[in-house]
Amino acid sequence: MDAIKKVLVVDDDPIVGKSFDRVLTGKGYAVITARDGEDALNKLRSETYDVVFTDIKMPGMNGLEVAERVRESQPWLPVVIITGYGSDANEARAKRAGVASFLRKPLSPEMIEDSARVALLGNAATAATAETVIAEPASVTAAPAPQAKPAPATSVVKNVALFIAAPFVGLAYIIAMPFIGLGMLAWFGARALMKKKD
Repeated sequence: MDAIKKVLVVDDDPIVGKSFDRVLTGKGYAVITARDGEDALNKLRSETYDVVFTDIKMPGMNGLEVAERVRESQPWLPVVIITGYGSDANEARAKRAGVASFLRKPLSPEMIEDSARVALLGNAATAATAETVIAEPASVTAAPAPQAKPAPATSVVKNVALFIAAPFVGLAYIIAMPFIGLGMLAWFGARALMKKKD
């Protein structure tokens, strides 16, 4: 990424903003947080952003309203909904508002990074298509925008495998600890006996 991309994260939970900051800051993004919908709209009026991530359930204006207001004022700006309260109705409303994607919490670092990349790719494709339409005569139609690639399945498989393996690894440690302790005691005892013989 050549230029730093500005990401606005709208969530009343400060931990979510910190998670985005931790994952994206070292990868060419500047992460700015807003505590609610009004704060987000104020920031969007005063600065330019490349992508907006917004939670649904917040005090005051909810994330779907934020997405709709962003689409009214800046239709080129990709909005990604993040929520722990996903439902078919919310997803349908989000699609009507033209959001880039709909992510369900808990979010992994891979999900955060992949969704930012995909939203920006979609935004770049939309901008390129708009430029093509403006540059070409009205009789020529622009080619459809290229589709962004979905997140790699390997990271999802890896996360699921780690999630499934974690209890077994913990159990192995619990079972092995007494034997390791007894082995260490025997080794120290044997060393002490060897020293006494000398």
